[in-house]
Amino acid sequence: MTERDAYVDLYEYQGRDLFARHGLPVLDGGVATTPEEARAIAERLGGRVVVKAQVKVGGRGKAGGVKLAANADEAQARATDILGMDIKGHTVHKVMVTETADIVEEYYFSYLLDRANRTFLCIASVAGGMEIEQVAHEAPEKVAKVAIDANKGVDAATARQIVTTAGFPADVADQIAEIAVSLWNTFVSEDALLVEVNPLAKVADGRVLLLDAKVTFDGNADFRHPDHDALEDKASVDPLEQRAKERDLNYVKLDGTVGIIGNGAGLVMSTLDVVAYAGEQFGGVRPANFLDIGGGASAAVMANGLEIVLSDPAVKSVFVNVFGGITACDEVANGIIHALGMLAERGEAVTKPLVVRLDGNNAEAGRHILDTANNPLVERVDTMDGAAKRAAELAAAGA
Repeated sequence: MTERDAYVDLYEYQGRDLFARHGLPVLDGGVATTPEEARAIAERLGGRVVVKAQVKVGGRGKAGGVKLAANADEAQARATDILGMDIKGHTVHKVMVTETADIVEEYYFSYLLDRANRTFLCIASVAGGMEIEQVAHEAPEKVAKVAIDANKGVDAATARQIVTTAGFPADVADQIAEIAVSLWNTFVSEDALLVEVNPLAKVADGRVLLLDAKVTFDGNADFRHPDHDALEDKASVDPLEQRAKERDLNYVKLDGTVGIIGNGAGLVMSTLDVVAYAGEQFGGVRPANFLDIGGGASAAVMANGLEIVLSDPAVKSVFVNVFGGITACDEVANGIIHALGMLAERGEAVTKPLVVRLDGNNAEAGRHILDTANNPLVERVDTMDGAAKRAAELAAAGA
């Protein structure tokens, strides 16, 4: 899967529910899509509540997306204010209503996959409530980073090491150590790439509670977690991306006009860069998508890929960039020709030009197949730079 494709971010209320299921200490609450539902949750909770916009972006408080309410009437009013808000381009469709807490101290705690060092990492700080990057810049001594051995995980001893390294106060050390173990077990059992709590808070009665929940799942592990599918917000997914996912295609929608199809994530990423560079000559033409069809570029796979790419009304030309390896270029070339025929049989009128570059295993045979087919929509260019330039030129002409 592509890097962007291979993870699923949860809303805060979903992360809170996940933590609760794993026995972690969170505040009681619920999620509402209407002001009336928010009122009902507040009535159940009783007393003061906090109403929080549910969007997958930071800065909710500064944008007015987090409000206190003294009672159910106010909760309904605050939900009315927040629902429908635009926060950094994200429309608020849900609010979380929870109990309030008398916070005494705020901490930060997270586990994440450290790709650069090929390990797992715990980041913990006694300076919670702020962006951890800001804390690391202004007071690096307050940010502890502890590498986690994947084979050992976080046991009681490792949890104590984390607590000591981060300098958590003695009066909360036992609670945080226990939370550290439970949060790690949650991280592992759910195949997460990130679990983050900011703030992890000590409240007036001495308890330590998780007052926030940021969770990212590894999408490559979905086959082990059929229940995760229900947590994905399909309504916010681009329709083309959703259709591509249903066809097992690694597709990401971008904002350009040159459709991109390639085999291998590295090659496709390079293709995006080359097209963007070439497009500068033609008024800033840019790639319209990322689409990796993988090694098995069969006619059916190519047809599905072309259908998705050509379904984007912004696309004015398509660049098919293939380096033959296990799947030889002659097979890819046949796949392209057959794919165009299959799309025609489906009633999908193909009118946008395709620029094809083939290299690698059986490249000459593949080029010969395309030349012999003599399809007026297919233009073959031998070099990657030349093909990118031609695709950008055609997109600019079709704009």
